[in-house]
Amino acid sequence: MAEPVVDAQPLCASSELAERGLAFVFDVVLWRAPARAFALRFDGQVVCYLNRCAHVPTEMDWQAGHFLDMDKRWILCSIHGAAYEPADGRCVGGPCGNGRLMRIDTFERDGTVYWYPSRDIQPVAFDDAGPAAGTAPESPP
Repeated sequence: MAEPVVDAQPLCASSELAERGLAFVFDVVLWRAPARAFALRFDGQVVCYLNRCAHVPTEMDWQAGHFLDMDKRWILCSIHGAAYEPADGRCVGGPCGNGRLMRIDTFERDGTVYWYPSRDIQPVAFDDAGPAAGTAPESPP
């Protein structure tokens, strides 16, 4: 059975992602359950990951949008100190071992950042009452 094709989803204005600044945090559906993801600009590129530590599946930011360490070099899990390379999400220190953050593909065009849903990570479905948490999203028209 073929999977539905879901087009790129607008995320935020490019200007909202300052170099090594605050991340843009957003809701997604991971394996049909609510989850959070984040995008940040690192070395001129937008990187985007599921907000879930590879060591223990918990959200990593110590305050909303704060993912980088004090030197703004590593993505750091606030719970156990696992450190990740921003460019590729691989673990570089702490209890995450050989783990890696779950990447979400992005691109920028005309001042907007977009993200691509995958088989596992989908946009949140909305109805007239707002987000329908835990429901499988439909393909956009």
